[in-house]
Amino acid sequence: MVEDAATGMVRVRRGRVVAVGEERPGAIEVSVLVEPDGIACDALAYPDVTGPVAVGDTVILNTTARHLGLGTGGFHLVMGVVDGPPVELGHPGRTMKLRYTPSQVAVRAVEESHREAIESSRGLEGTPVVSAPLHSMVGPIAAGAKAAGGTRVVYVMTDGAALAGALSRLVPRLRRAGLLDGFVTCGQAFGGELEAVTIWTGLLAAKEILGADVIVVSDGPGNLGTETTWGVTALEAGHALNAAATLRGRPVAALRISFADPRDRHRVVSHHSLTILGEVCSAGVNVAVPVLEDEEERDAVWDRLRARRLEDRHQLVEVDGRPALELLDELGVVVKSMGRTAADDPAFFLAAGAAGVLAARMAAGSRRYRV
Repeated sequence: MVEDAATGMVRVRRGRVVAVGEERPGAIEVSVLVEPDGIACDALAYPDVTGPVAVGDTVILNTTARHLGLGTGGFHLVMGVVDGPPVELGHPGRTMKLRYTPSQVAVRAVEESHREAIESSRGLEGTPVVSAPLHSMVGPIAAGAKAAGGTRVVYVMTDGAALAGALSRLVPRLRRAGLLDGFVTCGQAFGGELEAVTIWTGLLAAKEILGADVIVVSDGPGNLGTETTWGVTALEAGHALNAAATLRGRPVAALRISFADPRDRHRVVSHHSLTILGEVCSAGVNVAVPVLEDEEERDAVWDRLRARRLEDRHQLVEVDGRPALELLDELGVVVKSMGRTAADDPAFFLAAGAAGVLAARMAAGSRRYRV
């Protein structure tokens, strides 16, 4: 600890920007020399919050997570630019997110900009909504939906993990590849192409404003787990399934499955998925169970689901997720989860892809019905 330093809930340092790296919508990766040691470290800035950041700037850094060695601590976060230019609002929105924190931001929410469309909506009218417990699953879900004929796939990011939508490297890659057709941030999360106050208006915005025929819901990168049953942000996926049912959508649960994860609680079917479907989700939903070529692995997955009597509450549907992985490969989009690729942990990615395939098939059925 620095001598005579104040104590609090954050670790704050100054640094000097010495290089600018990757830029994506809403985020800039920079290299900084951190005082007082002059050690070069990576940092991330959100210029819509901090103002512009350039080489030579002195910046205020939140160094807490990296100092603690947390999974989200691979970089520092820029809190502000010393002697930076004034920053003005660039839109007429009046909805505050990150409310009552020093970084609170004003956004123009769909409740303001598209009030009539939201208020007059008849609900989701059978639109499939895939809910996933991990951000990395969004890629194979979207690819599965597109491979199976989905026309417009929209991602709704909740506020269970990262609040800044710009933190995601995955979303811009999926947008460029044509696998996602829109991006909504809801709750306290911000930075999407559309902003919504709640998960309900986020889902309605995806359908009514962005024209989604398949909606994917997940939190952003960096969700929080505590090795306890209830202390994990992934459980919010159950709330999304309930919200989809409330709005008369067709909820689809994407299972978190792995035979490569070294942690027992996530092997075969993760305790996250079992708790979501067994305890949190009160609505009956469609559960996509991936086709697995290894009979022992297939039996292990079904045994785990049946042991929790999930067939009594939900519709379990076995679906081939391979079209998702084939499309990702064709487009050159590499998706990783916990550092593992589809080659390292095929069951994980097949499960997510299966959910997307199932949702697109359901959407196609709805289109035929409406015609």
